[in-house]
Amino acid sequence: MPELVYPPVIAAAKTMFRVLDLKITVDGAHHVPRTGGAVMASNHVSYLDFIFCGLGAHPAKRLVRFMAKKSVFTHKVSGPLMRGMGHIPVDRRAGAGSYATAVSALRRGEVVGVFPEATISRSFTVKELKSGTTRMAAEAGVPVLPVALWGTQRLWTKGRPRTLTRRHTPITILVGEPMDPAAYPDANAMTVDLKTRLSALVDRAQREYPDQPAGPDDTWWLPAHLGGTAPTPEEAAALDAPGRRTPTS
Repeated sequence: MPELVYPPVIAAAKTMFRVLDLKITVDGAHHVPRTGGAVMASNHVSYLDFIFCGLGAHPAKRLVRFMAKKSVFTHKVSGPLMRGMGHIPVDRRAGAGSYATAVSALRRGEVVGVFPEATISRSFTVKELKSGTTRMAAEAGVPVLPVALWGTQRLWTKGRPRTLTRRHTPITILVGEPMDPAAYPDANAMTVDLKTRLSALVDRAQREYPDQPAGPDDTWWLPAHLGGTAPTPEEAAALDAPGRRTPTS
């Protein structure tokens, strides 16, 4: 099937990035295979992460099929675009169907994008990972590529107003070395290693980030352990507890 929707969407996004003069750095894109299935497993700090994670695969000329919550596919604006780009809807009450769809896509040689933390991390540190990412990679016999994103939270994240017209923002995209499921005794062991590698990549992205807060009121986008005012992991867990909602959650 010809790709009629995805390429124009990518072109439009890249045009907007140029208009906003976003300072996008991609490192490790050579790890993305030119052919065959693979899982790109990214940390999650922004509602826009799927766009930037996908950019990590563009040098390899690959289109990433992202797993996203079902409500995005039923929205009157985003729904047709998501379906047209071949993304995979996830119904958290019946996850077996989306899991099977993702495994099938991987076996067909697609690159599937996953956020194994499941939700945005308010602390901007890597949360506990769901094991579905490594289980699907093992079942399909494809590698997992850890991906670290940083700076995207400054544009739009949970609990903060959108600043989609913010200019000159540095965005870091780091693609780590592929992880072969055959090298692990089981998916749980691979998930533990994935978190270790993902955390190391995020730490590197934070340390090498070329920008600093503009002042005391601009430290919200830094994690607490780096002197920022983002919630600690414990505070973030409390904010995400069932029954507690914020206007932008």
